[in-house]
Amino acid sequence: MIVAALLSTAMVLAQGVDPPAPPTAPVPPPAPEATEPVRPKDAGASAQNAPIERETDEAWRDSVERGLAWLARAQNEDGSFGRGRMSENAGIVSLCALAFMADGSVPGRGRYGTAVERALEYVLKHVTESGLVTSDGTNGPMYGHGFATLFLGEVYGMTPDDVRVRDALVRAVRLIENSQNGEGGWRYNPVPDDADVSVTICQVMALRSARNAGIRIPKEVVDGAVRYVRECQNPDGGFRYMRTTGASGWPRTAAGVATLFYAGVYEDDSIPRGLGYIRRVATPDGGGPNSQPYYFYGHYYAAQAMYLAGGEWWKDWWPRIRRELIDHQRFDGSWTDPQWGQPLGTSMALIVMQMPKRYLPIFQK
Repeated sequence: MIVAALLSTAMVLAQGVDPPAPPTAPVPPPAPEATEPVRPKDAGASAQNAPIERETDEAWRDSVERGLAWLARAQNEDGSFGRGRMSENAGIVSLCALAFMADGSVPGRGRYGTAVERALEYVLKHVTESGLVTSDGTNGPMYGHGFATLFLGEVYGMTPDDVRVRDALVRAVRLIENSQNGEGGWRYNPVPDDADVSVTICQVMALRSARNAGIRIPKEVVDGAVRYVRECQNPDGGFRYMRTTGASGWPRTAAGVATLFYAGVYEDDSIPRGLGYIRRVATPDGGGPNSQPYYFYGHYYAAQAMYLAGGEWWKDWWPRIRRELIDHQRFDGSWTDPQWGQPLGTSMALIVMQMPKRYLPIFQK
């Protein structure tokens, strides 16, 4: 399943020109160009430039501040977070760093700049020669690799002067491209065998972040991912785990809709059908993490899907998930995933909670 596989390892496009590297730095060869996906004017506006009334309040601010403070206290000297077998995973480290970046911090700058810098050093230290980002030696590393590549893309997009980040990002992106399977998706390991929706969204989101930062992504890679995800949708609007027959599930449906958005697809019948399924099955009703399987993973993508859809989708969804996350925050400021613990739950909750700040580049296009 989605989180079980994710957390066995960790538990998820502007035509760019590669910026010039200093003369002494090697410049990886560019990939073929892809066409910039432009959101059509009649596709409706995302929530990027359309905040809803009373989008934030004092309870929201207090919740976010306590969550960030807990996460900062949970960071270890080496840049990792928490304790136990998941603490060393580069994907979780990256999600925690993205939570700080959602507050406006970047490596070395901002009130959590030191924490982001430590996390970045940790991730860079675990980029292998092949480009795979992995740190705990477990099987199925593509979930963590996708989150780590997303983090590198967001860092590079906000601070494009670090040649180390650019080199690591390009190698990580090329590994993603080379491990796409014939169906158009990705699976647990960096080989082009089978595929599933939950791993595919991690890679597509990473590719979109890299592209936003100026790294060229081949059009055929994106087109293949779109084709694969469309083929995973069931008649009820939900998405199954793999392209073969299977039941719909709301976390993978959220991942499927988000994949289409991040691939530059804004007008497609699959999107409202998928959003409608999520609203029917997973609208926050106060139950919290114990009420739904894969709660934090699912809502991490569901909130992004609703935000990118904008309009009534975001207006209806945001107050509900905001209230639910506030109500289920622990006294110490953290959120706990029932199966995988505090750093994962807290980082994903904080990324959702801070979407109204609109700092992360990935949410700005």
